[in-house]
Amino acid sequence: LLEKMADVRLKEAALIVGVVAACYWNSLFCGFVFDDVSAILDNKDLHPSTPLKNLFQNDFWGTPMSEERSHKSYRPLTVLTFRLNYLFSELNAVSYHFLNLVFHVVVCIVFLKVCKLFLDNRSSVVASLLFAVHPIHTEAVTGVVGRAELLSSIFFLAAFLSYTKSKGPDNTIVWTPIAVTVFLVAVATLCKEQGITVVGICCVYEVFIAQGYTLPTLLDTAVQILQGKGSIPFSMLQTLLKLIVLMFSTLLLVVVRVQVIQSQLPVFTRFDNPAAVSPSPARQLTFNYLLPVNAWLLLNPSELCCDWTMGTIPLVESLLDVRNIATLTFFCFLGALIVFSLRYPGDSSKTVLMALCLIVLPFIPASNLFFPVGFVVAERVLYVPSMGFCILVAHGWKKLSNKSVLRKISWVCLAAVLFTHALKTLHRNWDWESEYTLFMSALKVNKNNAKLWNNVGHALENEKNFERALQFFIQATQVQPDDIGAHMNVGRTYKNLNKTKEAEESYMIAKSLMPQIIPGKKYAARVAPNHLNVYINLANLIRANESRLEEADQLYRQAISMRPDFKQAYISRGELLLKMNKPLKAKEAYLRALELDRTNADLWYNLAIVYIELKDPTEALKNFNRALELNPAHKLALFNSALLMQESGDARLRPEAKQRLLHYVKEEPQDANGYFNLGMLAMDDKKDMEAEAWMKKAIRLQPNFRSALFNLALLYSQTSKEVMALPVLEDLLRYYPDHTKGLILKGDILMNQKKDIIGAKTCFEKILELDPNNVQGKHNLCVVYFEERDLIKAEKCLVETLALAPHEEYIQRHLNIVRSKIASLGAVEQSSLPSEGTAAAEEKKKSFQNLKEMKNEKKTTRSTVDNNKEHSKNKKLTEKNSVDKETPKKSTKEIKDIEKKRVAALKRLEEIERILNGE
Repeated sequence: LLEKMADVRLKEAALIVGVVAACYWNSLFCGFVFDDVSAILDNKDLHPSTPLKNLFQNDFWGTPMSEERSHKSYRPLTVLTFRLNYLFSELNAVSYHFLNLVFHVVVCIVFLKVCKLFLDNRSSVVASLLFAVHPIHTEAVTGVVGRAELLSSIFFLAAFLSYTKSKGPDNTIVWTPIAVTVFLVAVATLCKEQGITVVGICCVYEVFIAQGYTLPTLLDTAVQILQGKGSIPFSMLQTLLKLIVLMFSTLLLVVVRVQVIQSQLPVFTRFDNPAAVSPSPARQLTFNYLLPVNAWLLLNPSELCCDWTMGTIPLVESLLDVRNIATLTFFCFLGALIVFSLRYPGDSSKTVLMALCLIVLPFIPASNLFFPVGFVVAERVLYVPSMGFCILVAHGWKKLSNKSVLRKISWVCLAAVLFTHALKTLHRNWDWESEYTLFMSALKVNKNNAKLWNNVGHALENEKNFERALQFFIQATQVQPDDIGAHMNVGRTYKNLNKTKEAEESYMIAKSLMPQIIPGKKYAARVAPNHLNVYINLANLIRANESRLEEADQLYRQAISMRPDFKQAYISRGELLLKMNKPLKAKEAYLRALELDRTNADLWYNLAIVYIELKDPTEALKNFNRALELNPAHKLALFNSALLMQESGDARLRPEAKQRLLHYVKEEPQDANGYFNLGMLAMDDKKDMEAEAWMKKAIRLQPNFRSALFNLALLYSQTSKEVMALPVLEDLLRYYPDHTKGLILKGDILMNQKKDIIGAKTCFEKILELDPNNVQGKHNLCVVYFEERDLIKAEKCLVETLALAPHEEYIQRHLNIVRSKIASLGAVEQSSLPSEGTAAAEEKKKSFQNLKEMKNEKKTTRSTVDNNKEHSKNKKLTEKNSVDKETPKKSTKEIKDIEKKRVAALKRLEEIERILNGE
């Protein structure tokens, strides 16, 4: 009969699907908010590159369970579903919300099946519909992290349904359903910890429903056995055997769970749960008062809030507090229901008993009565308890509707409740659209929670609205003056507004609120780990002042002394030590951080930067490669390792360097530096057309890209396209009028190709305005004077140039030629200095056409430590600037080309000198 009643008809399932869809369709338009950010956006366990085993080693938020900062919430199967979402749609929020909606539908249908075990068909549908539309569920369904509740509930109910089949004919034991139950309990617990409480419900069901005992019956039997008047009935022995097996299996699960958290409870602060750190009787009175508060949210879900921590519910500090009346009333009502359900036989009492079990047992882990939790009230933890509440309401409605006088009014009231709850749920979903809408809706309910003011500030901060964000952060400090995080937020926002003085003052206030170090006592046990970031933030702020670097280092060391496993402190200190030109100490800091986390690609990258500072490119490249093994898409490692390969001069490394740069531009298609360096690689490989295309791409993205403009002009100059080089040089000099090498190249082209003596003269004079001692520019100006037939001026100019570079033989030789010309005035028209002299110093064995300028932009990497998002990792400039030196390790062909040009220039020079001397 039970099996038949428990079947769910297709039209009932269709009705539930329709109602859920009508209530939650708009949840698909919501984004990732509140805890979703940590569990989804910042959780590396979702990425396919992360080994699957990490899901079973880390907590719900991706933090290793062994770390003190871990919340110890072990839900690997829930994270696995997030990972599947990521696999199909990455961070598209729609798919995550859609799957939550599907899971809620499944829970409602399975719940209907459970209801049919204790209610008639109509009442079961009513209970399921009430559950489907209840507004308290929006946090669990519309908030993506609420999936832990949904998944756990599915297996929770499935485990219970399986256990109900463990009673065979003639009260025999059927072991297969019990084994399935134990398995499903384990699965439910791996989705969320409260899944294990279904074992208690199974025990109550076995004793009072399956076996039909009442409390008086059990007491009478116990008394008779103790008095020796009777033995334990066989049916009771069978019941005890089933319960022992069930409880032993549960005990094993508990032992495993304790091992997973390594026998450590998570660290919470008084801001998360003020009552947990309060003295007696305030602690007990407040925790007991929270029970009627939760009951009221189920009864009247009109004012819902996403965060009930901090000052949301003031402490009940006295027995005279009027709120104790609510606590007393709640316990009286609960006690009456318990007595009724346990004392009297009958279907009604059984229904009430199972409803109470569903309300009370799953709520125990979140009740604060046995161990503290990290919240005061959380609407999502009422997801399963609300099932019992809905059964109670449906059972009461059944009683009323069976009375002819109240039948119509009971139906009207039911319709009104379903409609208003559905409307409230639909409206509440829009609150979860964004972090700003969510926290603003919470502030309408509660203005005494500093965390809410902070979170609105964070939402505005993410939108770069720093002025408005600052107002909310300051309000948070006024609501909760001892909130360290709020003062840190104020300091960070002042920093973003470039108000350094005010930022430092706020950080100092936050630092003064930190508890004093107690020797021998772990600091993390007394304060939230994120609060230690005040030292990092303050140090990062003051180290901008070169005179305060030691002070910043002291702050980093203080943070490390408080918490030796504070990875970010080592990272930030390593960056500072590099700035202080202490690469060996920076290396030590990064190696220490790597001991704490060898899977952090950013750490390997930063260590590579240290090796660059230590002039060890081989080790640097090895560490870049380690970073790329851990994160093949690590942009900075791709970029800087490619530059390192390029700078090595080893032609064998160029193909790999090119592949990395191609990968980099795929990851960062708007970064002109990637295309520029691809162009430089092509120039190295003599692929002129390819080099031209990459340079043009870089310039399109960044029209004022200095190095790209110059090297493109230089490329045209090398490939006999001097006319095409001129407009590029015009652009370069429009952006950078003092670009000396650009002026030299332009003057050379104007002199030798365009025969524009006046234009060339203007370029060389501009160079001397910028740098009067520029030998190349001054020598070229001397040549201009010679071309203008002003021999006296040319002679004077060459004398001055020779004084600047007395060891340059070619200047002396040109001076001799000019003096010879002056001595033989008739030969002026037939002579000229070599035009090659305007390009570069031939006697320096360097062709101007082979000159390259490489100047790559500074590249930085950042590591997010906490929600403040302020601390930076190593910043490093990796430059290649070969303007004043030959490109290292040129090929034999390149050297021969240069030599040929040099020899040709010398021959022309010698011929001119011979003609001059002959005349």
